[in-house]
Amino acid sequence: MSKKVKMLSLTAAVLCALTLSASAMHIAEGYLPGGWCIAWYAVCAPFIAAGFFAIKKRVKQSPKSLTLLAMCGAFAFVLSAMKIPSAVTGSCSHPTGVGLGAVLFGPTATGVLGLIVLLFQALLLAHGGLTTLGANVFSMAVVGPFVAYGVYRLCKKCGVNAAVGVFLAACLGDLLTYVTTSFQLAAAFADAGFLTLLTRFLGIFALTQLPLAVAEGLLTVVVFNVLQKYSGRELRDLRVL
Repeated sequence: MSKKVKMLSLTAAVLCALTLSASAMHIAEGYLPGGWCIAWYAVCAPFIAAGFFAIKKRVKQSPKSLTLLAMCGAFAFVLSAMKIPSAVTGSCSHPTGVGLGAVLFGPTATGVLGLIVLLFQALLLAHGGLTTLGANVFSMAVVGPFVAYGVYRLCKKCGVNAAVGVFLAACLGDLLTYVTTSFQLAAAFADAGFLTLLTRFLGIFALTQLPLAVAEGLLTVVVFNVLQKYSGRELRDLRVL
């Protein structure tokens, strides 16, 4: 890997250390009923299993990609630990950081990175929780990466500039994560009126998440451009370019 990529990894690691005092949350510990917690764990399991196989295959084909994969995980950890308090009870707004990993390594491998990030945040930062880990993994580490990957591949197929494709992938992956979180919260308390709650959650999240999604898209483009300039060979090996 180039010196620039190593410097990015070091910077991400330092930022991780700075976020250890954060007190943010995704969906908070104990906020979802037990049945929903189990259901979301079950829904996530096949995606995570597929992700482990995808990472094993990728690292076997290109051992050097492991460093880049770790950097994508650090990038997601840093961004998703930076919260903005939300008026939605039991949750908050923050970037997700999974768009970069989805573009470089695909959605299933990024799902494993998201699981690791969310697990560490739940244990170290009280950010999310173990009972709600399945729900948080599904929204941020399954839906977000699949949307980001699909958007980027569609842009690439249509001949859209790579930077524009990365921006749209990261931005829309972030937004759809919060659409999913709104659905999860509304479904868990549907007795109060599913559509009413869904509309309310989406409206409240939009106030903070729309600008955050744009900012995440721009930051992801900056990182991608550095990688494209100094690690173009690795990106071509990953079939990103």
